Amino acid sequence: MENLPRGIRNNNPFNLKELPGDKTQWKGERATDDDPIFEEFETMEYGIRAGMITLRTYMKKHNLRTIIEIIKRFAPSSENNTRAYINAVCWITGFEENEILSANEDTISKLTTAICRVENGGFYITNEQIAKAWKMI
Repeated sequence: MENLPRGIRNNNPFNLKELPGDKTQWKGERATDDDPIFEEFETMEYGIRAGMITLRTYMKKHNLRTIIEIIKRFAPSSENNTRAYINAVCWITGFEENEILSANEDTISKLTTAICRVENGGFYITNEQIAKAWKMI
């Protein structure tokens, strides 16, 4: 377990950060808070669900409908190589960077697979976990 990426150890494959001063609790968030920077979840499905909700919020509330718009907000250049991140997500999903995306299960599932792969450097989550997480929304 020690050699697994932090996002996988925390059941947080999107590497969602704790927001300073925000007392809101995600469904399935661990009661213990051992990681001062990143959220921690009881199961991988709860962590995937939180990331999917984040993506859906970006798309519906903030009207971020392209990979460029989504990734620029999710993985800002102050913390990431955003261009490489966008390229990887496009390659994994098959979407064009400026393609207008829908906030449906298929699109968000593809984005989930890609983002979790980029964040953790490998294939650590399954299609079954993604499907289960979507049903929990």
